[in-house]
Amino acid sequence: MVNFRRGLRAPILLAVAACIAAPIARAAQPIRLVERATNEHVIDLGAQGDSLGDALVFANPLYDASNSKSLGTSNGSCARTVVGQRWQCAWTMTLAAGQLQVAGEYPDDGDADFAITGGTGKYAGARGTLRVHARDAGHTSYDFTVSLL
Repeated sequence: MVNFRRGLRAPILLAVAACIAAPIARAAQPIRLVERATNEHVIDLGAQGDSLGDALVFANPLYDASNSKSLGTSNGSCARTVVGQRWQCAWTMTLAAGQLQVAGEYPDDGDADFAITGGTGKYAGARGTLRVHARDAGHTSYDFTVSLL
């Protein structure tokens, strides 16, 4: 009697390895953008001044990596979750090829990595990360690095 399971082991292992490696092979080049923080407003909802539950709403323009060509918009909101330290944010980046949805925690100081939770158009079903880095001490613009899986 032929042991069919033993004969199928190698092809199955190769198929599993190919499935695991496939997302790595499909990873696209990062998309580099600049957000100009020109249209932001903090809504003081709790105690006067920086307090739990305050909201930050924004509708900012997005530019190419050289900060010269307009590419889209970044619209969303954040809620203050730790006074003087952190915001919880969700927003949509709208580009010519579609939209990317972003969510995560933003610290008052330092860079942040957000989750890409979905998208539309060319970005339908998108997953990945968005790295946000302040370009200056006044937080008037940010480098965005989108890494899609």
